[in-house]
Amino acid sequence: MRLEAAARMDLIKKLWRARKLILVVLIPLSLLPLPLIHPTSEACCAYVLIVTAVYWVSEAVPLGAAALVPAFLYPLFGVLKSSEVAAEYCKDTTLLLMGVICLAASIEKWNLHKRIALRMVMIAGAKPGMLVLGFMCCTVFLSMWLSNTSTTAMVMPIAEAVLQQLISTGVADTQEDSETVEATEDDCLGDKEENLEKNQLERLYLGKPAKSAVYQILVLSTAHVFSSPTNSDSLYLLLSPFQTAISIPEPKKEKESKNSRYPTKRDHMICKCLSLSITYAATIGGLITITGTSTNLIFAEQFNNRYPDAKVINFGTWFIFSFPIAIIMLLLTWVWLHFLFLGCNFRETCSLSKKRKTRREMLSERKIHDEYIKLGPISYPEVVTGVFFILMTLLWFTREPGFVPGWTSLFEKKGYRTDATVSVLLGFLLFLIPARRPFSRSPRTTAGGGSTERDPDPLAPMITWKDFQNLMPWEIVILVGGGYALAAGCKVSGLSVWIGRQLEPMSGLPPWMVTLLACLLVSAVTEFASNPATLTVFLPILSALSETLKINPLHTLIPATMCVSFGVMLPVGNPPNAIVFSYGHVQISDMVKAGFGVNLIGVLVVMLAITTWGVPLFNLTEFPDWAIDRNVTGSL
Repeated sequence: MRLEAAARMDLIKKLWRARKLILVVLIPLSLLPLPLIHPTSEACCAYVLIVTAVYWVSEAVPLGAAALVPAFLYPLFGVLKSSEVAAEYCKDTTLLLMGVICLAASIEKWNLHKRIALRMVMIAGAKPGMLVLGFMCCTVFLSMWLSNTSTTAMVMPIAEAVLQQLISTGVADTQEDSETVEATEDDCLGDKEENLEKNQLERLYLGKPAKSAVYQILVLSTAHVFSSPTNSDSLYLLLSPFQTAISIPEPKKEKESKNSRYPTKRDHMICKCLSLSITYAATIGGLITITGTSTNLIFAEQFNNRYPDAKVINFGTWFIFSFPIAIIMLLLTWVWLHFLFLGCNFRETCSLSKKRKTRREMLSERKIHDEYIKLGPISYPEVVTGVFFILMTLLWFTREPGFVPGWTSLFEKKGYRTDATVSVLLGFLLFLIPARRPFSRSPRTTAGGGSTERDPDPLAPMITWKDFQNLMPWEIVILVGGGYALAAGCKVSGLSVWIGRQLEPMSGLPPWMVTLLACLLVSAVTEFASNPATLTVFLPILSALSETLKINPLHTLIPATMCVSFGVMLPVGNPPNAIVFSYGHVQISDMVKAGFGVNLIGVLVVMLAITTWGVPLFNLTEFPDWAIDRNVTGSL
């Protein structure tokens, strides 16, 4: 029996280890009757869509590899030609991402991101509440231009250095406080005993009444024992007829567990609050720009492909809509985290007065200042990178602002220049501009600090191809391409129209209710599946739903795109959560508790935005002509 049980357990372990391989094989085979029994374009496209979606959600194979499934299944089932599928894997947003990554590589190579982060934290100060807010502000700003993962991976080491300084200072303070308490208690106890003995002797000599002779002997002898411990035996013999238990209360001391690395519980709460604030701020910052996160790029490209005549989604309109959302979410998230981990005493934790700063706060500020001093004066490459950063932002904003003619109106042919044109141009220039100031003859100091030597390549560019390749997320590029391929297949096969017809019973719901249900559904699924995969699956469905219900597609697509980033309750929700969790300050229960509040805040703020300032910005009260044309074409 034992051998059989052991064999069964061994078989179960082997099956569990091979679960991904089993899933990869069984899912296509189990769904194969669908295209065989119903050999239509819709059924074949649905088969490819379901297989790819299961691979994405289960992560049985890498996301990039799963995104290649449409590249060979669509031609095999006759849904799309191989050349048509291949064209979907490289779009305008791919070039946009490549240009942004060039700028991000320059920012990280020359430590401009670290300078910005430290400077903003120095302005905020070392009070716990202001320290958290300062880190959140700099994380939001950096995450607007860098990926959420890169921003979190860059800011967390800086925050960890500050937290370690806080912990080490707290340990020292605790030791000093305990020594001071013990010394003070001993002195007070000695003074009380001496005064007590003196008072009792005065009572005896002056003939003042006392409670009883036994009481006097007990008090005098006890005081004598404390002053001279060697007389304890004499006291026992003297008071043997009147044996009484005397307990001396010890001073209370706040002690942490031996396994705890935090001096006090409050220090642990500060570590939790600051760690979680960084991952939430990275998520909030990614909402602000089209290039802030991959899900924004997926939405922009799929929307422009499905509705080519819309011309409403660009860098400027997205920024105007999302920036107030980010500001409101930032403040509400900070208040929520402060209430959850630091309490409601905002006056104590957020005061900027120097008189209220403690010793550990002063040392934390000194630590941050020292890290900033190590960067040295601002360098020429940092200046160039900053200029390119500002220039790229301005060109994006002024391309087609909407309320005034943009710089594209200077060209004769319209519609040829996009945000990708700007980013690729500036990214290309970073490979050409030298990293040394022109006509500079300053020698380069070696790492040892002694001898100096000339730079072997004075014309070395700001970034190299290796710098770009280290940051370029090729898996995301292929994943986005796979989403475009799926959307194209749904459009050509007519599957999106069929899905829209099945959702016609929802036509009685008001638009805000449809949007709210979509937001809640997407934010729940993305807790367990990757954000890009979730959005890629839901965008075609929500587009068909909007067309069927005669709702402006932007009314559901934009909120769903933003809510898909709110997978913040679990470490597996997104990479920034995993990075923060790896530092060991927070537990899963902390992430669930704090993330639920942030998720709720995000959904409510997005719903507020889409029903207020989003209405005039995108003209959401009407079913637009570009959606009507698409609906008529799809039904034909």
